[in-house]
Amino acid sequence: MKSKILPAHLKPGDLLRVIAPSGALREFDAFERSLEIWRSRGYRVEISSNIDQSWGYLADKDEMRRYQLAAAWQDPDCRAILCARGGFGSTRILESWNWQSNSTPPKWLIGFSDITGLLWSLYNLGISSVHGPVLTTFANEPDWSITRLFNWVEGRPIEPLKGSGWGGGVARGILLPGNLTVATHLLSTPLQPDFEDVILAFEDVTEAPYRIDRMLTQWRLSGLLSKVRGIALGGFTRCEPPPNVPSFSVEEVLRDRLGDLGIPVISDLPFGHGEQNAVLPVGVPVILDGDRGILDIVVNHS
Repeated sequence: MKSKILPAHLKPGDLLRVIAPSGALREFDAFERSLEIWRSRGYRVEISSNIDQSWGYLADKDEMRRYQLAAAWQDPDCRAILCARGGFGSTRILESWNWQSNSTPPKWLIGFSDITGLLWSLYNLGISSVHGPVLTTFANEPDWSITRLFNWVEGRPIEPLKGSGWGGGVARGILLPGNLTVATHLLSTPLQPDFEDVILAFEDVTEAPYRIDRMLTQWRLSGLLSKVRGIALGGFTRCEPPPNVPSFSVEEVLRDRLGDLGIPVISDLPFGHGEQNAVLPVGVPVILDGDRGILDIVVNHS
């Protein structure tokens, strides 16, 4: 069981670069308020020149979004990359992509939802990143969640998360969080990680229960869930069934598809597209207590 390389801790005065690798930016007020939070802590924030562009539902054409990601990643002065929003598009720019990890020290990349593609690509390279709020959601986080993000990237420990334990005992593994839909579409591609010794953490939004069922059934049929040591579930936000259609609830689907795996499972953890999106470090050792419903980060962050 091998954890990933942690980038160097951030400190006030560091340069951060903002990119939009996925969907077109629409929530400008929330975006500006989130930028102000980072600036108020003493960080220098540089915004990519195409931040207000759009190409269909994407933030810009693939080559321009790929260029902005490469420029930020290869900038020796940049210490972290803040993703503007999710949506769709990160996997498009990962075609024929090379992080060129040997040319620059690893740096933090922060985001969730569609940014899962980038987080998991870095995971495959052996680099830890941050599954956490994008800049269109960060300012709306509760104070404890904002503090949690800064605690982690600035080198301080973060508290365990409490959810609903389904039993199954206790497991140790490497945390791999992401959006269920995006993660499912990475299966059988070069971006699919090795799931040996992994504790998966999934969340999703606006997916009807039958679609959640379809995705989890694909994971079951693939045999990949037999490799993982545990599963942590966050918010499945606005995942109600269509009106006037016979359906299971999303909670019933999750229980049915994951409750018989014989591994620890926790649900209702405070991360995802809901009102709180607690930071989850990617690729670090954790303990998942399925009896007490606790997910604890155990990496030495010194």
